[in-house]
Amino acid sequence: MISRRTLLGVAPFVGAGALAGAGTASAQSARRTYRLGWLSVGEIGKEPQHVAFVQRLGELGLVEGHSLVIERRHADNRLEMLPPMAAELARLKCDAFFGSGPEANLAALASTTRATPIVFVAVDFDPVATGDVASLARPGGRVTGITALQSALPSKRLELLREALPQADKVAVLANEQTGAQLALTRGTARRLGLSLQVIDLKRPPFDLEAGFAEAVRANAQAMLVLGSALWVPLRGDIHELARRARIPTVFHHDVWVATGGFMSYGFSFPAIWRRGAEMVAAVLRGARVGEMPMEQPTRYELVINLGTARALGLQLPQSMLIRADRVIGG
Repeated sequence: MISRRTLLGVAPFVGAGALAGAGTASAQSARRTYRLGWLSVGEIGKEPQHVAFVQRLGELGLVEGHSLVIERRHADNRLEMLPPMAAELARLKCDAFFGSGPEANLAALASTTRATPIVFVAVDFDPVATGDVASLARPGGRVTGITALQSALPSKRLELLREALPQADKVAVLANEQTGAQLALTRGTARRLGLSLQVIDLKRPPFDLEAGFAEAVRANAQAMLVLGSALWVPLRGDIHELARRARIPTVFHHDVWVATGGFMSYGFSFPAIWRRGAEMVAAVLRGARVGEMPMEQPTRYELVINLGTARALGLQLPQSMLIRADRVIGG
């Protein structure tokens, strides 16, 4: 792996200064055992950000099995299962909740009757608009965390795709029920760039990916933009394999997709924001008032290219693009 510049372990965030001292204070050994309820739409434990979250808690003195008990619950990508799982966590009398994923995840935790503080890492929704917090600077209730608004990023990804494949004029877009805001922006950007889109909206699980890729091939799509969604994660291997068979370059929101075979990604570092989420959890467990902890947003983004995948697809990338990339894999 070639690295042009090293990404900071914790990316800078809006409002991060308010918690600048939390990591140092939390590094002291915990004097008691805390219980953290962790609710997720998808499976917990295998993704790099999950590992980074637990690792950072340990670095701050909250070691699972010693000073920390983590109660994990996941809904197997079935949103309707989130409320009963949140209720189960509430019955366990957790000291704090941690939620990740779509708005439905946070809604389920917020619906619990106990005033347990909630720290969440969420993507693509406005917690002020939904009423979950009073403001990003001063949430004012029982919820704080990191809101990573990636809805604006598909525009940049489409621009990068056009730069990488200047002859491409038709792009398939893989969408589902979680990606409406991203899709709307993608359509507008495609019009500006003069690109034709073949939207493959698979709605909700179970997804018929084979039919979706067959549609992309019939439409003569020269590349595919996969809109960011936690619902795709269990199908990562299938998406890569189908793209390989169809010889379609794929562009993603998250570098782990490129590390496992995708062509290119542009977005924020998921492990970095989850490490920051762990710092906020540690501060809450040790007495910080959640309503007074500012919400944060990532401010750094990285371009990652899998040169091995590009070569396998017969793509010759502009040297200027390779130089700008934060990381080039398989060079």
